[in-house]
Amino acid sequence: IQKRWRGYYVQKYVHNYYALKKYLEAVSANNEAVRNELQEYAEMKEKEEKRRDLEKKEKEKKYQARKMHYLLSTEQIAGIYNSPFRKSPDPMELLLRESKPLSHRKQQTKSPFASELYDWPTCKRPPTFSTSQPLARQKPQGPFRDPAEVLQQRYKPLEPTLRVAASISSPLEKAREERRSWIRDNKFQLFSSFYKNQKYDPSIHTSGKYVQETYGIKHFREVQPKKWIAGR
Repeated sequence: IQKRWRGYYVQKYVHNYYALKKYLEAVSANNEAVRNELQEYAEMKEKEEKRRDLEKKEKEKKYQARKMHYLLSTEQIAGIYNSPFRKSPDPMELLLRESKPLSHRKQQTKSPFASELYDWPTCKRPPTFSTSQPLARQKPQGPFRDPAEVLQQRYKPLEPTLRVAASISSPLEKAREERRSWIRDNKFQLFSSFYKNQKYDPSIHTSGKYVQETYGIKHFREVQPKKWIAGR
């Protein structure tokens, strides 16, 4: 009895055959609708892509016609698209008649490096180059580097070695020169009118009561003749 009741209950309420059949029919109808919408969308995208290609080809064709406007036929000489052996001229000939020639006037553009290289010979600061406007309009074909990179390498600042950047005189010579300037006894002769009203400040060693010792300046060995054994 329990087995029969469980089978009846499951078939009636849990796994209803008619409800499942209705659900599958709804799913199939929904799938068909979605499939139709996707197909329409794909067709629309394909038509739009074809329209874009046609517009691009038409634009390129018009540009070529403007570029090759010099091939247009004249009253005396027929062009290459207007053969006398044809009944009607080529469609390119008709397009050449409708289009206008390209203007070949060169635009005078200011060089972007003119204002940035004013202090380059002094090497005060490295020049800044704008890579937005390179030398050439497009990179030449081949294994070449970017023109802006080549220009930056050409005008890079100088990097001297330590031997060139260092002073020619050693630190010992500089110290000796400063020492000589400190113990200068003669009055400094002013040669500029800007300093003529300034008073010269003499050295403390020469102007005061206690003068500087002569050892180290005039002689480097103390001589005591009284302690000599002989006169020589």
